Amino acid sequence: MPAITVEDPSLLPRLAVPALAVPRRVRSVTTAPEGLEGEGFPVRRAFAGVDLRDLDPFVHMDQMGEVEYAPGEPKGTPWHPHRGFETVTYIIDGTFEHQDSNGGGGLITNGDTQWMTAGAGIQHIERPPEALVASGGLFHGVQLWVNLPRAQKWVPPRYQDLRADRVGLLGSHDGAALVRVIAGQLSDQPGPGATYTPMTMAHATLPPGARLVVPWTPGFNALAYVLAGRGVAGPEGAPVRTGQLVVFEREGDTLVIDAASAPDGPSSHLEVLLLGGRPIGEPVAWSGPFVMNTRQEIVQAFEDYRAGRLATVPAASDGEA
Repeated sequence: MPAITVEDPSLLPRLAVPALAVPRRVRSVTTAPEGLEGEGFPVRRAFAGVDLRDLDPFVHMDQMGEVEYAPGEPKGTPWHPHRGFETVTYIIDGTFEHQDSNGGGGLITNGDTQWMTAGAGIQHIERPPEALVASGGLFHGVQLWVNLPRAQKWVPPRYQDLRADRVGLLGSHDGAALVRVIAGQLSDQPGPGATYTPMTMAHATLPPGARLVVPWTPGFNALAYVLAGRGVAGPEGAPVRTGQLVVFEREGDTLVIDAASAPDGPSSHLEVLLLGGRPIGEPVAWSGPFVMNTRQEIVQAFEDYRAGRLATVPAASDGEA
């Protein structure tokens, strides 16, 4: 069960569905391969096999977990660099500790989001706190990489601490589903995240048999990633399930998702992450932890990192690098 929830979504403000709305059709459905990240925590590579032009302005996303750790099992990442984009870490259940070379960081837990703009360059570390390593427990989250336009790739790093109680909450048009707005705006409800690239990020929970109709900004691309459960997407009813990404067509002004009438697996509800943004439309050069516009800029980023010019790990943490 996601940490941010309400007993009765019908009491919330509701998504406004435009009259004569045209639902966007489904372009593709892909299944995320599973792998390991950092020190060995399990992830699903949500965007694997999808053309970057369909993802723009996003470049990468991992679903972390959902996993129930035994005592001593929780893992994180060592210190590592980034340049040229933003990382968005949304913790659905569990706790993660973040620290970066720009002074940002802290605990994010149970519905919190950390929005880190790497910009010109930053180093950071993400790990479970010692108490969670000792006790074990549930961990489930998402990390999204949002590209920056050429004009913003060299902005100073910044950190946004978006607590769960700041997330915008909406009910679906019929009050059955819950939508959490993390960034951008749905209907008249804004999310707390400040973005360089115009975009929307929301997490929807649909009970069995429910339908979600979401008004979508013209000119934005549209993605839906299934965190848990089973259902169908688009007016054609394309089947979707846990670990699958839906890419919608660009034409149309709403997204339609229906939850299956019976639960699928451990989740009794359909959990969907909705993403979209205005495409940047610039060349993308991406290697490891850097996302730039040209291959030469990638080479320069690696040279700057090796030479110690791309941010500095705090002295008290040098032994953990």
